[in-house]
Amino acid sequence: MSEMSMQDIAAKMADIDFAMLVTKTEGGALAARPMSNNRDVDYDGTSRFFALDSTRMVADIGRDPQVILTMEGSAGLAGVVGKPPLYLSAQGRAEIVRDKAAFEAHWNPDLEYWFKEGTDTPGLVMIVVKAERLHYWDGEAEGDLLV
Repeated sequence: MSEMSMQDIAAKMADIDFAMLVTKTEGGALAARPMSNNRDVDYDGTSRFFALDSTRMVADIGRDPQVILTMEGSAGLAGVVGKPPLYLSAQGRAEIVRDKAAFEAHWNPDLEYWFKEGTDTPGLVMIVVKAERLHYWDGEAEGDLLV
C-alpha cells in the first residue's frame, strides 16, 4: 500500500475535470450526476461546482449535506502498458453558496457553455464539497485518508 498526502491527492483531483456527485434524494434513494470541478480543487480536498438553485441536487443537499464524489483519472502512458487509471472516492459535506463574489473568485469562462449569463445567471449557486475521507486506487497502490 502506498501513502499519498492530501496535497498529492488534491493535485490529482485538480487534473480530473469531471466527477460524479452523489446525493441522497427525498425518498432516500441515491442520485448521481456528472459535475465539472473546472480543476478548482484546494489542497485540503475542497471541490467546487456550479448549478442552478432549482435543481433536485441542490434540494437534496439542503436536506442532507453528506455527499460522495467519485472520479476517474487518466492512465496516461501507464495505460499503454495495461495499468489502470487513478480512481478516487471522496466522502464529505456539501454547502450551497449563493454569494456572487465567491462565484467570481472561482469562475471559469468555460462555464458559460452551461450558464450563458456567467455569474449573473439567475438562480446560480456554487456547491462547495469539503472532503472528509478519501479513498484512492492508483495502479496497484491504494489508501485511505481522513481529511
